[in-house]
Amino acid sequence: MAKPTTKAELIQQSTEKYQQLNDLIDSIPEEKRYLAFSFEDRDKNIRDVVVHLHEWHNMALEWYRIGMSGKKPFMPAEGYTWRTTPELNQMIWKKYQETDLEQARKLLDETHNKEMRLIAVHSDEELFTKKFYKWTNTTSLGAIFISSTSSHYAWAIKKIRKFKREAGIK
Repeated sequence: MAKPTTKAELIQQSTEKYQQLNDLIDSIPEEKRYLAFSFEDRDKNIRDVVVHLHEWHNMALEWYRIGMSGKKPFMPAEGYTWRTTPELNQMIWKKYQETDLEQARKLLDETHNKEMRLIAVHSDEELFTKKFYKWTNTTSLGAIFISSTSSHYAWAIKKIRKFKREAGIK
C-alpha cells in the first residue's frame, strides 16, 4: 500500500491499519496474548508493541501542541536526537513495564482517536505541503501523522504476526 498523499487516504489507511492491528490482537487467544516473543527484540511481548505505539502518539501530539502554539518542539524528545531513537525507544519500553495489555490498549485507543481528530481538521494542503508549518522542519504535518499512525501500525502488525506464527497460534 502506497503512503497516503491526501487527507482521505491518510484517514482511510490509519483507520484500516488500526482495525487490522486490533483484529490481529483479538485473534490471539487471551491467555496467549501475554506470552513472550520467541525472537530477540527490544519489545518482548504484544503489550510492549502497543505501548510503543501509544508513546509515539503522545510524542506526535506534543510536537503538534507545541508547534501550533508557535514554539519549536524537541523532536523526537528532549535529550534525544533522531540518531538516538534506539535509546529513546528503550526508555519508552522501561516506562511501561508495569502497564498491562488491557490498559495499554485503552491508552492506545485514546491517543489514536486524538490523532484522528487532529488529522480531520486539516486540509490536504496543510497536511501534505512540506514546510507548511515551520515547526515540521523539512517535512509535512501529514508525514508526521503517517509515521505515528498507518506506517507504525503496519510495523506493529508485522511484528505481532511474526510472534503469532512463531508461537504456532492459528
